[in-house]
Amino acid sequence: MTTSPESAAVSLRGNELPWRSVSPSLRTVRLITLFGWLVPFVIAFVALAVLVTPWFWIGAGAVAVLIGWGAWLIVRQVSAITWIELDEEIVIRKGRLFRSLVSIPYGRLQYIDVESGPLMRSRGIASCEFHTASPESGGTLPGLPVDEAEALRGRLAARGEAQRAGL
Repeated sequence: MTTSPESAAVSLRGNELPWRSVSPSLRTVRLITLFGWLVPFVIAFVALAVLVTPWFWIGAGAVAVLIGWGAWLIVRQVSAITWIELDEEIVIRKGRLFRSLVSIPYGRLQYIDVESGPLMRSRGIASCEFHTASPESGGTLPGLPVDEAEALRGRLAARGEAQRAGL
């Protein structure tokens, strides 16, 4: 496999290349999901604290702290998801503390799924999942605007076909 000069310059920290961010709507979707799962627990603990024993206030406080920490973490995680299309591959970079860099050559792509659940659809975003022959070499790019995700799927499918034809 040949590597383009751009590919050699890709790093976990580098901002030399024009990295693209995901939609800020992804943050909203993830926060709604967090609150949807944990706020009922706070309500249950408060009800138990009022009706049964004040000791349940500890549980309500713990879940409230968990919600605050989760919200802070989601904001940081979503802002750390970036991606770039290079000549021969797509590169997805995620994480602040535990960083990852996934490089998927176009010629290895078998198919690309564009998925969007109800919350994502309501915010106009989708997730692209890249499938290769090896389950370990795929990747997921969440939070793209739907039009951009579909256009990306079309571009990458065409590039993948062109590179496979050259084998």
